[in-house]
Amino acid sequence: MRKDAQRNVERLRAAAVAAYHEHGLEVPIEEIARRAGVSPGTVYNRFGGRDALIDAVMPDLLEARVQEARRRAEAEPDPWAAFALYVTLLCELQATDPALNDAVSRRYPDAERLTEMCDAQMGSARGLIERAQADGALRSDFTVEDMAFLLWSTAAIVRATAGINGQAWRRSLALALDGLRSASAHPLPVPALTEPEVHRAMIGLGSVSARRTSR
Repeated sequence: MRKDAQRNVERLRAAAVAAYHEHGLEVPIEEIARRAGVSPGTVYNRFGGRDALIDAVMPDLLEARVQEARRRAEAEPDPWAAFALYVTLLCELQATDPALNDAVSRRYPDAERLTEMCDAQMGSARGLIERAQADGALRSDFTVEDMAFLLWSTAAIVRATAGINGQAWRRSLALALDGLRSASAHPLPVPALTEPEVHRAMIGLGSVSARRTSR
């Protein structure tokens, strides 16, 4: 790659990171190109489109944060506390960074690396869930797919309360976690979503984001 082309790639990556941190992954390609001082066509030429650009920058930003959350949770000796800590730390990522909020609560079909990382995060949650259930602390019918409900609700609350009350999501999460304790469990009215259903729903959320930015 020529030096000027490499500089364009580096400028686009930096512009994308800054824009995503400020506004989330809905930022139009045209805005990122403007910040980088290049044409929108350069983004398509170098990355191939919105999802590909997201995939070029977001996995590296997300991986270390998720690994740290998993490490802290797995070091917690109490099974319920470990599960609750992991959920809380993921929600903190959502609350503190619009880009991470979108990354963990949505799916972008052509962002393959990011999808793999987020799917692996759900796998990590599975072990914490099973440990808490084996201890009798977490209701036995909670599934790893149900984690999506916690992430979706936090995502919506964070967006709705931005600039109003940055801690409102903590109250919602505390209410949800109390409802997940086995001692307060009642039979659920419908089965859990399947893994493909969760994936389709998250892709739908990402598609809504794409339609908004294309207007």
